[in-house]
Parts: sequence; structure tokens; C-alpha cells
Amino acid sequence: MNYWKQSTNNIYVAAHRGWSTDYPENTMLAYEKAIEIGVDQIEIDVRITKDGELVLIHDATVDRTTDGTGKVCDMTLEELRALDAGSWKDEKFKGCRIPTLIEFMELIKDLPEMTVDFELKEYPVEGWEEISYSVCDRVMAIIDEYGYTDRCVINTFSAKLHEYICEKYGKKYRQHVYYPIAHMGETKENPYEYGYCVCMFSSGKENPYGFIATNREFAEMKEKYGIQTWAGAGVKDAETVDMAIERGSELITCNNPDVVLALLRERGKHK
Repeated sequence: MNYWKQSTNNIYVAAHRGWSTDYPENTMLAYEKAIEIGVDQIEIDVRITKDGELVLIHDATVDRTTDGTGKVCDMTLEELRALDAGSWKDEKFKGCRIPTLIEFMELIKDLPEMTVDFELKEYPVEGWEEISYSVCDRVMAIIDEYGYTDRCVINTFSAKLHEYICEKYGKKYRQHVYYPIAHMGETKENPYEYGYCVCMFSSGKENPYGFIATNREFAEMKEKYGIQTWAGAGVKDAETVDMAIERGSELITCNNPDVVLALLRERGKHK
């Protein structure tokens, strides 16, 4: 089955950490609510706990999105699960917890067309290489086990980790890379040569909107590499949706998928 039907005339919508404007990010509730409104993709962030469990949380620490403090990697799953991951957003979300990757996979396993952007947050920096590569391999194995190999993109800001994936897995997995290349750290290979899609951020030139590249940068990326060009999570309203459409985005990652879906449908750009 072809899960990748996005185009400039059928722009996919990816819920960034779930429906994160209205619900606590990277919680089951945020994912469930995004699914209910018909998003095409969910973006999640994967980290590892002290006792080796894979959990979904963006930050390296729990401070911003829970009532606790400390690094995720210094806490056991039991300790993390004891934290309230909802009240920081609103008291009505009290009791939301940090989910595991397996819980998320169980949620989406029977959705016929859902795609997923798996962002790997454990980077192979000095002293953390073995853990980074192990987490990557475990995520890949879980993706395969749940039949998501052909319906996911693998995303990380580490070019070194992307290159590890290329070397070990070839083209088995679609890789989601970034523009400008400086976002990805030190590179040995050109990520636009192996990437399936590229999230287009501004290079800071000719563009007062720091979150999205110029028309010229979008066009050059497509013409030179033929790579899918996607817009990042700064897209949120009519002005920025129209900007993404004008530049030729095939997918928009956003925090408010309800608004972005409605705007795209009004413009005949989402099927």
C-alpha cells in the first residue's frame, strides 16, 4: 500500500508531539485527539530511561512538562510514570503521564493510513554513542514489529546518527533531514542525497519569518535533489499556511492541526 500520497495539492498534516496547542504534548491524550480530527501523521520524540525503557518526551529533562525535575535518562520508568505530565498545561489535564513507545504503537497499530515521524533524541555525542545507536536499533525493531517500516520517517538533528542509519540499514527507512545543513551538526555525507524529506527552515537571509525557508530555497532543494520539502512547526495560521503552500510544501508539521487542516481544506489542498 502507498501511504505517501502527499503533494503540493494534497498537503499532509503532521501533529507535532500530538495536538500540542490544546493538549499536553507527547501524551496519549494529545495523540488520541490528533487522530480524532484526521491528521495524516503524528510526530513523536523518543528517549531512554535509566532502566532502559523507551519513552516519549521532547526535552532531556522533565522540568518543563511535568511536576518533577531531573534528566529523563537519570530516572526509571516507574519514577517517570509517577510524574504528572498534564497539569503544567492545565489543571483539567492532571493525571496525564509520560507514555512509552509501545503504548503509542499499540494506539496506532490498527489505523489503516496513519504515518509517523519518529524523532530520535538520543544523539551519539562523546560517551553516549553506544546508547544512541542501541536506542536507534531498538526503535527500528519495534517499527518493523508493528508493520510501520513503510509508513514512517526517521528524524534526528544528528547527521552522525542519520549516517549510522544509512550505513546499517541502507534505504530501508525514509529519513527526515533538515535545512539549513547546520541544524544537523557535523556531516560526512550530504543529507539531501540520502534524505526522503527535508524540513525547510530559514537560513536567516531574505526572510523575516525565521521558521520557514524562502521560495528560492524551496525551489533549489527540489530542483537539485528532488527531495520532499516539508514545512515546520512555525506554520499556524492563514498567513503562514499560505506561505507554506506558495513555497511548495508537501507536508506541514504543526502544533494546532485543527486550524491547519481547516485552512488547507478551505483552499482545496487537503483530501
